[in-house]
Amino acid sequence: MNPKSPQARNRDDKPFNGLKISKSDILKDLTNRSPCPRCGKSRKYFCYTCYVPVAQLEGRIPRCTLPIKVDIIKHKHEIDGKSTAAHAAVLAPGDVNVYTYPDVPEYVNDGRTVLLYPGTQACTVRELFTGRHDHNYIENRLAELPPGYNVGTLMTKVYHSGNDTNEDIYHVDKLPIDRLLLIDSTWNQSKGIFCDERLQKIPKIVLQKRISQFWRHQKGSPRWYLSTIEALHQVLLELHICAWGRSAEYNSEFTIDFPIHSQEIHTFCQPYHGQYDDLLYFFKYMYEKLHTLYKHEDMLAYKRPIEI
Repeated sequence: MNPKSPQARNRDDKPFNGLKISKSDILKDLTNRSPCPRCGKSRKYFCYTCYVPVAQLEGRIPRCTLPIKVDIIKHKHEIDGKSTAAHAAVLAPGDVNVYTYPDVPEYVNDGRTVLLYPGTQACTVRELFTGRHDHNYIENRLAELPPGYNVGTLMTKVYHSGNDTNEDIYHVDKLPIDRLLLIDSTWNQSKGIFCDERLQKIPKIVLQKRISQFWRHQKGSPRWYLSTIEALHQVLLELHICAWGRSAEYNSEFTIDFPIHSQEIHTFCQPYHGQYDDLLYFFKYMYEKLHTLYKHEDMLAYKRPIEI
């Protein structure tokens, strides 16, 4: 899809439409930087090394409770102030840990921990529920690989899932995983971390394509390269909706094709109604702030092709 096409413009006009994200007026009221309550370094909204909000925001920003634990593994050369990993750690402090590679825990390969990383051995979130992993990919896409693209960026899944469709809700009493690992780095940096034997043994998952609204440009990457916080939000959406569906009152660009849950039978299910949308609290605010300074169509990050 051409980024200048009407379809692309429609996606970008109101990218957060339908999401239940708390109002950020308090962020707008902050005019000066202040010291981090832990390390004392000058920060505007939160400390991206200590993962705490500045004193003026303590107790006044949303907090998210996640259904699984999340470990974010940062590359040591990843620029802290440009990464969205801190958003997750600040907004979900009870469920998110951030590690700087190579300081990574020794994970147990028990099938309850997964790594988000594309590739031929990665399964979809839905396949975590079915237990059937269909590793059939369109091989001729590899011949179309443009200069600067890695094989993992063009993997296109071909689903042969029998009767399983995106309409299925599994009505489980427990999610199929307990912990998610995310690599926070540029694509080229991530490959070195991915090769670590501690991560190689962990099962991999891949997301459905979602258009990124991240303003940080990576040369040679398509628009469906998500920032860390967008990727985490998408994983949780797919997990939750596969498990329990979405509420009839909740509808966003990201969930429009997912099934609505009726609680007439499965009354114990908790359909999705925006429980994790506040993970995008800082992301949405910064996106909107940047768009008051720059035109969307002039920013390199949004000129990347949406489809290849």
